[in-house]
Amino acid sequence: MDDKLVINGGKPLSGEIHVSGSKNSAVAVLAAALLCEGVCVVENLPTIEDVVVLKSMMEALGAKVELDGSTARIDASDINRYHAPIELVRKMRASNYLIGALLGRLGRAQVGIPGGCDIGTRPMDLHEKGLRALGASMALVRGEYVCNAKNLIGAEIYLDHASVGATINIMLAACKAQGRTVIVNAAREPHVVDVANFLGSMGANIKGAGTDTIRIRGVAHLHGSRYSILPDMIETGTWMAIAAATKGDITIRDCVPFHMESVSAKLEEMGMYVEEGEDYLRVKGTGRPRPVSITTMVYPGFPTDLQQPFAVLLSVASGHSVINETIYESRYKYIDELRRMGAEVRVMDRIAMIDGVEALWGTEVSATDLRAGAALVVAGLMADGTTSISNVKYIDRGYEHITEKLVSLGADVRRIREG
Repeated sequence: MDDKLVINGGKPLSGEIHVSGSKNSAVAVLAAALLCEGVCVVENLPTIEDVVVLKSMMEALGAKVELDGSTARIDASDINRYHAPIELVRKMRASNYLIGALLGRLGRAQVGIPGGCDIGTRPMDLHEKGLRALGASMALVRGEYVCNAKNLIGAEIYLDHASVGATINIMLAACKAQGRTVIVNAAREPHVVDVANFLGSMGANIKGAGTDTIRIRGVAHLHGSRYSILPDMIETGTWMAIAAATKGDITIRDCVPFHMESVSAKLEEMGMYVEEGEDYLRVKGTGRPRPVSITTMVYPGFPTDLQQPFAVLLSVASGHSVINETIYESRYKYIDELRRMGAEVRVMDRIAMIDGVEALWGTEVSATDLRAGAALVVAGLMADGTTSISNVKYIDRGYEHITEKLVSLGADVRRIREG
């Protein structure tokens, strides 16, 4: 049975909130720990479903993983299996990082087609291009990627577009390859940098992460380390949207304001108040948002993972707004649910045209994926009346203790078990 969130909206939220560790960093850093021949301790992990699933996958491969709240102790010194359980792989997209990690550690990997949220095609062609350039074979056999590499040899790899997944997977394999690897047109997202820094803490030789060219000098062994992952920029952006949407006043602690510059700029363009500190952001909703245009882009552009909650915010703007989703083609599935709440939105291909209404009203809606679920939470908080959100399992994949955090800010929200 799944849970429901029941929200009585229309209440301004105020107070302080602390951001959890990055979901996108966590799943990649945990996979990277398989490259280590000793013990790694990873701190500031979010307590979310994806971390639990990845822990089970790592244990199935022979690693010993102890999870205590936000800290994991990983001993991968004795891993000897390369076939990831298909039933677990289907639960999350980031299981594809096991390919690069297992190739680097064992020279073999067998990983099914990853699952996760259905937000459009997320092809593996650039992963395959990069890993083949390093000397690995990669074939899709009965729904699983079967990969082998007698020897990984450094190479120069040009990515046709700045793919986060391909950049990380190539890094994982290349840090154990012989010689020098250069990734050109690499993704620059903060969690790419986080993974590179974690690998560096284990003794990998990686330079240039955070730029479009990453240089890696392969090493024979990686040692254990203790590492704390970055705060979650998507959770940060969600709280920023909630503050503006509820006409609230929220101070978001333990975040990285520099990572949020594109989001802060859009909020200010809408007429909201944004105050930036060294490790905090304060956002005040100052009234009805002004209409704006948003185009999702790779970092440092506006994040595709924040398109949905910001579409909700614009649904009550004082005019016509346009969102151009350039990353994923199926990221507007939540729009039908938003229309049920009174929003006026038209979608043509990857363009959403939003005519702001005076207010949304509460009703029964269902989350279709992780970020769509977050968007419906924002909608429920700002709507008149009661909103009931089903399929909370999607929200649990990326947001830690969402109900408790909302209540701490003054939200009238409760979680109930369906049936």
